[in-house]
Amino acid sequence: MSRKQRKQVIEAELREPSISRQCQLLDLSRSSFYYEPQPIDPEDLELMRLIDEQYLKTPVFGSRSMVRHFWRQGRKVNRKRIQRLMRLMGIEAIYPKPHTSRPHPEHKFTPICSET
Repeated sequence: MSRKQRKQVIEAELREPSISRQCQLLDLSRSSFYYEPQPIDPEDLELMRLIDEQYLKTPVFGSRSMVRHFWRQGRKVNRKRIQRLMRLMGIEAIYPKPHTSRPHPEHKFTPICSET
């Protein structure tokens, strides 16, 4: 049963068992029961749109480069905010990952010059 389904099973109007006990029986934290998600701030949505536009032009930009880009445009933003929004959008800078130059173990090595 998903968290959402378990949350719907709880009957808050009942005096017994208490909400705390119902949450315990359903293996759901009480804070999850009371939590209401907040809508995304319109300013963040606008910033996400700008990040997306810039990312399509320069996919090598990470959060630091993105912040410098916005500062040059006169928009004062925090790097951690840009990081959070990029993570939320599921984008990251394109850069060489570790071990990209290692040959595949099954790749046959052929020397350029052969001894005769």
